[in-house]
Amino acid sequence: MIPYSTQDINNADVAAVVKTLKSGWLTQGPAIDRFEAALAKKVGAKYAVAFNSGTAALHAAYFTAGVQKGDEVLVPAITFAATGNAALYLGAKPVFVDVDPGTGNMAVADAQKKITKKTKLLVAVDYAGRPAALRECRALARKKGLVFIEDGAQSLGAHYRGKRVGKQADMTMFSFHPVKSITTGEGGIIVTDNKEFYTLLKLFRSHGITRDPQFVKKSEGPWHQEMHALGYNYRITDIQAALGESQLKRLDQFIIKRRTAVRRYPALLKSIPGLVLPPQDTKEVQSAWHLYVVQVPAHKRKAVFESLRADGIGVQVHYLPVYLHPYYQKLGYKKGSCPKAEAFYAGAISIPVFAKITPAQQRQVAAALKKAFAV
Repeated sequence: MIPYSTQDINNADVAAVVKTLKSGWLTQGPAIDRFEAALAKKVGAKYAVAFNSGTAALHAAYFTAGVQKGDEVLVPAITFAATGNAALYLGAKPVFVDVDPGTGNMAVADAQKKITKKTKLLVAVDYAGRPAALRECRALARKKGLVFIEDGAQSLGAHYRGKRVGKQADMTMFSFHPVKSITTGEGGIIVTDNKEFYTLLKLFRSHGITRDPQFVKKSEGPWHQEMHALGYNYRITDIQAALGESQLKRLDQFIIKRRTAVRRYPALLKSIPGLVLPPQDTKEVQSAWHLYVVQVPAHKRKAVFESLRADGIGVQVHYLPVYLHPYYQKLGYKKGSCPKAEAFYAGAISIPVFAKITPAQQRQVAAALKKAFAV
């Protein structure tokens, strides 16, 4: 089975983990600081705070932005459920925004229509690794007094208007799940240039407890610590951080390999009538190509999907619009609220793309697609 995506682990990664296992520090140690510093430098941010998952990182970012019960958070309908769930964790209401039918990214015009007096956050998702309309999102957030968060779970290594993703929002989240640009097994991170946000992110990550002297009214001794917020145990381990730091050294290689693979697909797939390929990179927007999402006629999607799986092609669908999940339906969200997102989902299939995919594997994918369409 050719997976839709997979990790790339080498001997240097293994050695980095083994070194940490022998170091005496398995968690809350120096490997975390090194990883955070290296990633912040890579994307050009002042600060980075690592977490045990991308979901935990989003939860922390929403908390840091001041989201409370009764607030509203704008998120695109096409995303992994965590982007909306993180608002629910804090008692806020996710407000789902329709998407651009070509990219699957947030439609900024629809976001503007859905802003109310209760709106606290604008959260843009870089769907499939392609940066959203970050300049327009930032401008809208500034105009309306909103905190702008970029869910860049899939876009580490992408570029937007000549800069690496990670500088455009008030806070940006990256994920390190095995199928992402780099992996720590499970993990996530928030990067920001805001020192106050940085302090609150670190507080939230570790139970809301701090030893920081700036919070202490009167220290009882070197052991003194205080809880200042209802935080969580969202800490990443040194083992994971060591793997992440090692992987980060090859980030640019991974992205180059993904982009090279993506450039092969148009020629391989051009003869399939009814198949729509994702937009190619432009001078202003270069995707990290976490996913390669094609569109097929909605009435054929299930048959095509099943045919591909039967032929050993590990395709997947990303994503059911979040508000169509049963849990959200029970909360009162209704089908039809984001029609373009629903249409996008109805025809979407993610075909394999990852750093170590071979031309032969891509030819196999193309042959299987042609066969599936001929059924």
